[in-house]
Amino acid sequence: EIQHCLVNAGDVGCGVFECFENNSCEIRGLQEICMNFLHNAGKFDSQGKSFIKDALRCMAHGLRHKFSCISRKCLAIRDMVFQLQRECYMKHNLCSAAKDNVNVIVEMIRFQDLLPKGPYVELVNILLSCGEEVKEAIGRSVRLQCEQNWGALCETLSFCSSPPPERRPAAPSPPEQEHPRGPRQGDKDRPSKGGSGAHGRSRGQGPRRASLDVSVVDQEDPETTDIRR
Repeated sequence: EIQHCLVNAGDVGCGVFECFENNSCEIRGLQEICMNFLHNAGKFDSQGKSFIKDALRCMAHGLRHKFSCISRKCLAIRDMVFQLQRECYMKHNLCSAAKDNVNVIVEMIRFQDLLPKGPYVELVNILLSCGEEVKEAIGRSVRLQCEQNWGALCETLSFCSSPPPERRPAAPSPPEQEHPRGPRQGDKDRPSKGGSGAHGRSRGQGPRRASLDVSVVDQEDPETTDIRR
């Protein structure tokens, strides 16, 4: 059914991506990503617009050609889609486009599209590797949307919970200045003793910094089955 759809899909628009939506493998998200990029293209700068055009063309071309060469098992199809996403996004500099258009990228990430795992989650996973600024912006947006949808339950999820504030070790206090004492009158003729009453220094380990990754990567898919009609 996917092959038949690909043969009849046009070269313009999101028709190729639509072929992967309504099938027994349920690989959903490619068409939504395509439409989302095209809908928001006007908000991107010139580099972002070039990325959208080149990346979508790369994906459509790759899906047509690679699908005919792989096994018809759902797992193989999903792996091909995820690998092709990563290749096309990296080849055409998704991270550069994301860094220069952070606000637009954040607007495109919707919490309801992150479950279940699919091409949309793969896109977010790649974006989370594009540097701290992009990662933190997406993380704030996902946490806020999560709280709006699930409320208090959101706090129990690792990818939604806010990272705890970093604890900085307290600055060490300056060593106390010991004032030298002059020898007492009765001690002038006594040999000096080495016991100066120095205190042993106790070593303490500073608190380790705890951080929670905002990534939504760790959810594993259940084992998929062959396409059956």
